[in-house]
Amino acid sequence: MSKIAVIFETVEKGKSKLIEGLVQEALAAGDDPLEILNEGMIKAMAVVGDKFQKSEIFVPEMLIAARTMKKGVEVLKPKLGAGATSQLGKCIIGTVHGDLHDIGKNLVSLMIESAGFEVIDLGVDVASEKFVEALKENPDTKIVALSALLTTTMPAMREAATAIKAAGVMGFKLIVGGAPITEEFANSIGADGFSADAAGAANLAKRLAS
Repeated sequence: MSKIAVIFETVEKGKSKLIEGLVQEALAAGDDPLEILNEGMIKAMAVVGDKFQKSEIFVPEMLIAARTMKKGVEVLKPKLGAGATSQLGKCIIGTVHGDLHDIGKNLVSLMIESAGFEVIDLGVDVASEKFVEALKENPDTKIVALSALLTTTMPAMREAATAIKAAGVMGFKLIVGGAPITEEFANSIGADGFSADAAGAANLAKRLAS
């Protein structure tokens, strides 16, 4: 088995204690850093996301795999060209105003980062103006992702979506998600996409950014 195949398996199985040493071994053996990233890590996380969507694994396993990849990427970063770990572009993410839930948002953030985006995480209870400000500071953003976990904060998501769409920045796609959010609601606020889970959000972001 090649070293990259071992890295793939290690990320998929979430063996976080082994990943740094394996990445160093692969680099020492002359494996291309970008190939280690794409073939060994990003592809492994795509498999993890697929398994999650099929209910073959659950949130804890997906989190462990994403964190394993993150540790591996830290070893790779000095060897990669600038921006190589975020070749799909920037994603701004946050939980909307009035909502303090962050577990789902954090998982989506990890999965989107694992898919190859540079994630700008604005945190929770994010006012519409803060989303707009971040978008204007990063006009090359490809994805803006809004999360809401309470039915009472759905109006805040609508308000944020309206403000973001009116910000005057072009070239990005708006995606939304969270427990009370439906595809119908997403369409009603002008979102470009909706996902019910983190793995789906990562796939959606990849599809919309390409």
